Amino acid sequence: MSQSVITPAAKPVIAKRLRSYSIKKTIVFILFGILLVTQLYPLLWLLIYSLKTNEEILSGSFFAFPAIWQWENYTNAAAGGKYWSYLSNSLLVTSITMVGVIFLSSLVAFAITRFRWKYGQAVMLVFLLGMMIPMQGTLLPLMVIFKNMGILNTHLSLILPYIAFQTPIAVFILSGFMKTIPHEIEESAIMDGAGVFRIFRSMILPVSIPPIMTVCILTFINIWNEYIMAATFISSEKLKTLPFGVYSFVSQYSVNYGAIGAFLVLGALPVIVIYFLLAEKITKGMVAGAVKG
Repeated sequence: MSQSVITPAAKPVIAKRLRSYSIKKTIVFILFGILLVTQLYPLLWLLIYSLKTNEEILSGSFFAFPAIWQWENYTNAAAGGKYWSYLSNSLLVTSITMVGVIFLSSLVAFAITRFRWKYGQAVMLVFLLGMMIPMQGTLLPLMVIFKNMGILNTHLSLILPYIAFQTPIAVFILSGFMKTIPHEIEESAIMDGAGVFRIFRSMILPVSIPPIMTVCILTFINIWNEYIMAATFISSEKLKTLPFGVYSFVSQYSVNYGAIGAFLVLGALPVIVIYFLLAEKITKGMVAGAVKG
């Protein structure tokens, strides 16, 4: 059995390559460390901010810890900011939006990628163009349409445009995955007498769980703190979503900055928890279908 031997002349070359690799690895770790700090620092700063008094916040000591931790700011945020009412409204709107997006985008992606029809690419192009439409440009026409339909100032006036704006990216993600599913699976199912909807429900959807989870999480994150449409279409206090709670602590003559910080922490907490619990699924869903074979 032959055994590789490192010649004396090759040792300096190998040592040089190892040093170069070590330097590159160190640079990568430093860059990732800087990125980690820049991403986590705002969250830590907000947490410290939410535990300060107004005097400490207005004094300009942004980096100092509070002298006395003001945990009552969270009590004030939950009670004075109508946190639970706004939270339930956000959960309702976001949940229905997620179900609608998954239902529509999965059907569209299935039709585009699994059916052999000449308009498939044209339909896909229409949805890709939908990703380029700015949300702000649709506020006025949507308000007129919803007013004529009689659904202005209802949760439906938020759910419908949310579904419309989140469906294109969902179709893009799901179609990229469904293209990689072998057509032989469907052909064998058709020979066994399975119809289109049975193939979709029993075969395509189960194997598409990773990208579906990604679509769910991205939709949740995008909709949870959306403010522009909610401020335009909703005026009733009992229908408002979570971002409106911040204004409960702003009056004509005073602002409770600590309670605002606490409310922001409580509002961001569901998104942070869900993201950290399901971050791996986001990554798997985004790369699913990227490599074939």
